[in-house]
Amino acid sequence: MLRSNAVTAGLTLALTLAAAPAIAFANTGASADPLYPQAKADAAAVVKPAPELVSALTRDLGITGEQASARLVNENAASKVEPTVAKQLGVAYGGAWVTGPTSELVVATSDSKQLATILKTGAQAKLVKHPLSALNAAKARLDQRASGVAPKSVASWFVDVRTNGIVVQATDVAAGQAFVDASGADKSLVKVEKTDELPRTFYDLRGGDAYYIGSGSRCSIGFSITRGGQGGFVSAGHCGTTGSSTSGSNRVAQGTFQGSVFPGNDYSYVATNSNWTPRGVVVQNGATIPVNGSTVAQVGSSVCRSGSTTGWHCGTVQQLNSSVTYQEGTVSGVTRTNVCAEPGDSGGSFISGDQAQGVTSGGTGNCSSGGTTYFQPVNPILQAYGLTLVTSGGGNPTPTPTTTTTQQPGGTWAAGTAYTSGATVTYGGSTYRCLQAHTAQPGWEPPNVPALWQRV
Repeated sequence: MLRSNAVTAGLTLALTLAAAPAIAFANTGASADPLYPQAKADAAAVVKPAPELVSALTRDLGITGEQASARLVNENAASKVEPTVAKQLGVAYGGAWVTGPTSELVVATSDSKQLATILKTGAQAKLVKHPLSALNAAKARLDQRASGVAPKSVASWFVDVRTNGIVVQATDVAAGQAFVDASGADKSLVKVEKTDELPRTFYDLRGGDAYYIGSGSRCSIGFSITRGGQGGFVSAGHCGTTGSSTSGSNRVAQGTFQGSVFPGNDYSYVATNSNWTPRGVVVQNGATIPVNGSTVAQVGSSVCRSGSTTGWHCGTVQQLNSSVTYQEGTVSGVTRTNVCAEPGDSGGSFISGDQAQGVTSGGTGNCSSGGTTYFQPVNPILQAYGLTLVTSGGGNPTPTPTTTTTQQPGGTWAAGTAYTSGATVTYGGSTYRCLQAHTAQPGWEPPNVPALWQRV
């Protein structure tokens, strides 16, 4: 009875304040659908974080060991629940994130009538003004305007689900506003912020170990992979060009870049010789952390980075599907974090729990004063080159590519559908391959979100 009254009161308040929605509703759990609590219980049974990982989280996030362990369990559960809730909310879905020291799931909706749907899952609910599809459509306009090269004074732009808007960061606010105006994006959705950030790639260069390109620069290994029985690893595209040779941290001949993309994206693939054995681990201050998959962590989730310059550092995911402008050009589809990094860390591993997230691209600041770092998600790299992620158990956690079969007016793509990495759809007479697992939303049509779909 208390649970019912709380929901009714929350809905009434939401309706009266719909003109300026920024209301959060907590779930009492008295009669909640078991979706989120059950996901937590399932995660608690399988998530066994390494002590070194818990220690790093307590150090860098300022939380207790118990909170760090609970956080990893809850983040695992949130990643499992989010696609289902997003599909239930449909066009009213406003995004999801985790919050607090133990990462409790929050789901947003632009429809006050859907608050009860969220609360029944056991997650917290928030009423917002704009659906996520509108925000992604606005960001797509900015990406299209950039066309690989944005003004140097425009450092980055991203969808911020927690504030329900688009943030453009620029060293020159007037230039940033002009960039927004020229894009044709809905200006009511966009906020231009002054920043001192000047993102750069970390050129001075198991996951996190050093490698050298030719006789010069140093970068860091992202994650071990295999392709057709041959081992190798993924790293950042700006680290080397196709055909460049590499040597390991011991300066022993290692391999050759088989592919490299930068700017636009920032990823590469190195095939190694038989002297090198790929392992499904990331280096952590002398120890190793197992890699057991590549499920995408939600906004607010903890994430740690390993690199050959600064070692192991942790923080949180700030925004997914960001775009950032370096001197060399704009890179889109990267994830923004508050983890620090320095030159030489480029290409190194980003991992959340035991799930591979991506390879270090660039950012601002350092590990003395702190900073912002972007990573190129790993799933698009695996898909682009047909690679298999090496895991600690030796298997491939990536789902087998599937093909959507439900026909829609624009092809087989359909909003509200949960797509796995590698799934193929048709849209507008063309075929597209899914680069990152996600639940499709209106405005995320394949031609509009190159970070999610690749034309084939």
